[in-house]
Amino acid sequence: MARYAIGLDYGTNSVRAIIVDVRNGGEVATAVWGYSHGKEGVILSRDPNLARQHPADYLTGAEITIRQALANARRTLKGFRPADVIGIGVDTTGSTPLPVDREGIPLAFDKKFAHEPAAMAWLWKDHTGVHEAQEITALARKIRPQYLAKCGGTYSSEWFFSKILHCLRTSPKVFRAAYTWVEIADWIPAMLTGTQRPDRLSIGVCAAGHKAMFNARWGGYPDKAFLGRLDKAMGQLRDRLRPVARTVAQPAGRLTAEWAAKTGLPPGIPVAVGAFDAHLGGVGAGIAPGTLVKIIGTSTCDMMVAPAGKPLADIPGLCGIVPGSILPGFYGLEAGQSAVGDIFNWFVNYVQPHGKAGTHENLSAEAAKLSPGESGLLALDWNNGNRTILVDQRLTGLLIGQTLYTTPAEIYRALVEATAFGALTIINRFEEYGVKVRQVVNCGGIAEKNPLVMQVYADVTGRPMKISRSAQTCALGAAIAGAVVAGKKAGGYANFAAARKAMTALKKTVFTPNAKAHAVYKELYSLYRRLHDAFGLPDGTDRLHDVMKKLIDIRNKARK
Repeated sequence: MARYAIGLDYGTNSVRAIIVDVRNGGEVATAVWGYSHGKEGVILSRDPNLARQHPADYLTGAEITIRQALANARRTLKGFRPADVIGIGVDTTGSTPLPVDREGIPLAFDKKFAHEPAAMAWLWKDHTGVHEAQEITALARKIRPQYLAKCGGTYSSEWFFSKILHCLRTSPKVFRAAYTWVEIADWIPAMLTGTQRPDRLSIGVCAAGHKAMFNARWGGYPDKAFLGRLDKAMGQLRDRLRPVARTVAQPAGRLTAEWAAKTGLPPGIPVAVGAFDAHLGGVGAGIAPGTLVKIIGTSTCDMMVAPAGKPLADIPGLCGIVPGSILPGFYGLEAGQSAVGDIFNWFVNYVQPHGKAGTHENLSAEAAKLSPGESGLLALDWNNGNRTILVDQRLTGLLIGQTLYTTPAEIYRALVEATAFGALTIINRFEEYGVKVRQVVNCGGIAEKNPLVMQVYADVTGRPMKISRSAQTCALGAAIAGAVVAGKKAGGYANFAAARKAMTALKKTVFTPNAKAHAVYKELYSLYRRLHDAFGLPDGTDRLHDVMKKLIDIRNKARK
């Protein structure tokens, strides 16, 4: 008999529900709902670093998309029954912490804070806590260097404690009203299972380990004395954070009767502990040792796993080395770029080259006609800061080599190439510290829809670019978690190894590197690294007087 799992995928602008046949990973039905608050789901302000979301959208989105997905499945699949759904998995953006009261209810639901952005969810790309991140990093380097060793050597403004400390400094009323703070990756499964009270809440090791320095070796979250050195109130908050973190192989609880009535699902089915989209995207892409999974969207996350029983170096610049954060029994390694699709969107939507004709499709088509190096341009992919390997959100984008004849297509291609150079820098960092990248699997909308990007990535890295079979890899990974927590007796799986073997695969299409293009990109990458180190490292002393001239030489060769 067919059995199904649901994956709930909470992105930056929308939530998606997919229904998956657990026998083979086939996607039976899907539904998407765009968040109703803010601009495309994001609450913004005059401060370009601020990005928040209203938690009501998460609940409304779950109800709407599950109901719609079930209705779509009934229409398209003969004999489908909601009673055959055996489990649910949830992935979200992160770090996206949310201030809640003693009952686990968001402060944003209180009339007093209904229009207060600080009382909402602090979206992953909120960088208002830059100075707080620097303060946390400096203190840890001084008295708790082990904390930083497992998160790449630098604490980021995108992460849990930076945002909470910034709230304390800038919105003290909200901070005082909050009993605790919860990642939405933990809060959403808790709401579905009625376990949202802080004393009942299940937290995932994915969010806690990668973004909040949680590690069983030092008793969980950073100790009270450390947090108290930042502010006494932060030390007091430590007492209200959960002591144990769990993997996605464990249930957060079971679907309540209330949520069963809202969605049309059977009550009591298990809901997996939540995780971040990229980590479950790795699962959905069939991640294994030696496989780098690139989840390419508005930003990019680069995921790898390594066996937990073998020695593993602390790798500078990574967003965490966390046991069990992707797969039980393996270290989860996270890297990434703070903007990829967002850079392309910036050029199309804000600069608006060619007006309405300047679409991604048109610019990609024009850019694909250009040879590597032909534009004479070189860019840095830091329009939203650098996540890996520099971990510095105060870095900004750069484009050099423009002339009076530079075209929009040339700029567009240079931006694509910049993100590819950033991707290569991450691959090199993994391998420098002994984590070999034997294959690269890409997933996400850009990997699916933009062959220019995939070919440039292949040519820049000199590696074949493979594509995950599923167009909804993060949601599929969440559904796989749902199938695992359901268990073999219910028609699911006993472990992730069995589930991944049955439910994941790659597409036949592979983008192979062009040797001639790769040779040109090796020249350009050496210049990129000079710019990268000169602007990105505190001791960057490289003289850059010849970079523009070398770009002209490369351009002239390409145009002959």
